[in-house]
Amino acid sequence: MESCPRSRWRGRRQLQEAPGRPGLRTPEWLRASLGGSRAARCIVGWRWRWRRLLRRGAERLSVCGAEAMAFWAGGSPSIVDYFPSEDFYRCGYCKNELGSRSNGMWAHSMTVQDYQDLIDRGWRRSGKYVYKPVMNQTCCPQYTIRCRPLQFQPSKSHKKVLKKMLKFLAKGEVPKGSCEEPSAVAHTCSPSTSRGQDEPMDSTMDDAVVGDFALINKLDIQCDLKTLSDDVKESLESEGKNSKKEEPHELLQAQDSVGEKLGSGEPSHSVKVHTVPKPGKGADLSKPPCRKAKEIRKERKRLKRMQQNPAGELEGFQAQGHPPSLFPPKAKSNQPKSLEDLIFESLPENASHKLEVRVVRSSPPSSQFKATLLESYQVYKRYQMVIHKNSPDTPTESQFTRFLCSSPLEAETPPNGPDCGYGSFHQQYWLDGKIIAVGVIDILPNCVSSVYLYYDPDYSFLSLGVYSALREIAFTRQLHEKTSQLSYYYMGFYIHSCPKMKYKGQYRPSDLLCPETYVWVPIEQCLPSLENSKYCRFNQDPEAVDEDRSTEPDRLQVFHKRAIMPYGVYKKQQKDPSEEAAVLQYASLVGQKCSERMLLFRN
Repeated sequence: MESCPRSRWRGRRQLQEAPGRPGLRTPEWLRASLGGSRAARCIVGWRWRWRRLLRRGAERLSVCGAEAMAFWAGGSPSIVDYFPSEDFYRCGYCKNELGSRSNGMWAHSMTVQDYQDLIDRGWRRSGKYVYKPVMNQTCCPQYTIRCRPLQFQPSKSHKKVLKKMLKFLAKGEVPKGSCEEPSAVAHTCSPSTSRGQDEPMDSTMDDAVVGDFALINKLDIQCDLKTLSDDVKESLESEGKNSKKEEPHELLQAQDSVGEKLGSGEPSHSVKVHTVPKPGKGADLSKPPCRKAKEIRKERKRLKRMQQNPAGELEGFQAQGHPPSLFPPKAKSNQPKSLEDLIFESLPENASHKLEVRVVRSSPPSSQFKATLLESYQVYKRYQMVIHKNSPDTPTESQFTRFLCSSPLEAETPPNGPDCGYGSFHQQYWLDGKIIAVGVIDILPNCVSSVYLYYDPDYSFLSLGVYSALREIAFTRQLHEKTSQLSYYYMGFYIHSCPKMKYKGQYRPSDLLCPETYVWVPIEQCLPSLENSKYCRFNQDPEAVDEDRSTEPDRLQVFHKRAIMPYGVYKKQQKDPSEEAAVLQYASLVGQKCSERMLLFRN
């Protein structure tokens, strides 16, 4: 990673880049985009000078910025450079060479509240680059999706993944027909199974807006389908074997078996002994006659009532002429197991494996994060080589750090927040003392936002994408216990037109963000519209508008020539008409609240 140029601001002493201080490095491409190195130099070292600027007094700042100054007093403000969309570029989903379009900004620093407000308006981050698709023009519209963890109930497929993990931890069982490395490609972080070179590792960040970098590798659909079919075959084969075992040449019933049934509360009756006929000689009378599933369910229900009231119900059944059922009712618990019960089910003392999940702060890096950085990088490197077929010399450690470790989010630890605080973290999955997977997440005031997942390909059979998503949902519920407003799990972008990205809708209940009014709409109400059109306005109220739309652009805060000023003052100094168009577009995309809090850098 390149180091940032030294600051020569007004002839002051040159500032060396301080190791360990995040957010002070500006890539070469960004300096060029800013119109020369002078713009970049003005940003370098801003955090070091911020408090000094506050001490210089309000006379250096605009009176209109008093509210923003009060908000910033607790720490550094958000500082961004905005880059309006000029061209179409290659889509990472449908591979259209000129189909995708988005607006973006480089965030030198950002508060967690600002980023929360931005993702609630359709923005997402990749490293320090924050982007928003142009929804009505891009070929594959990307809708922000969030799950409601407090009401979440795992589906059968989710329970299957959790049970598979528990069996592996307890007994070391590896499911038959599990995915091998070639078929694990669908588990990757790309929108498609063969994205390859489109991974956003280029220092120019051109590829950073190609695809969805939040939870996009969470499910291996092909793997799950394959495993499901194998499991169905296994279950059918096992049923066939059991049925064969239960079909002796002569069906006999001993008196002691009758006594066992009476002791268990199951109705007993005499069973005649039949000889199994030879093939082709007629029906096997030793087997019960075929019956409809509806009749079987009715009998199970009656048996349940009979067990609750043996005397009265049994007489009623016999009076109505109903024969005792051969199918005992299933024992059902009144309350289904919660997600936590399934995840944290107790293991035997002699369990084959031990799994531990650690949450470490990645920006600014904690001591635990620094100590495990190299091992984490090696897992990511192997992930890229096996899943994406990258060469051994890519990605470099600096690319890995820039993409998955660097974050513009300021660490905040308010007393009423979660114990770990707000900001960017790595959720590390340790199996028997080594890292096998890492989930990159942001903890924000209202949600846990999933950014990325990478894992050791040797453990693809554990469906780590699904498992980590369920763990992150459970983690959100855990944080909610102390921080009540933190109650959502953001899964990145939902792309209905991309079959491999529709799986996010399986985590119910979930909502999609309306791209015009920025209100949340249950996904069930959105799907019919998406079947008819790629781009949809989900809010059915034709009179509804964006409540946080930019109504006073002159109040937008600008950072220009060492001074913070409202845009109303700044625009009087400018003569370029294109400048105003870009600033007004920025204000409309970030909303009024963020435009008054964040500092828009202008050269």
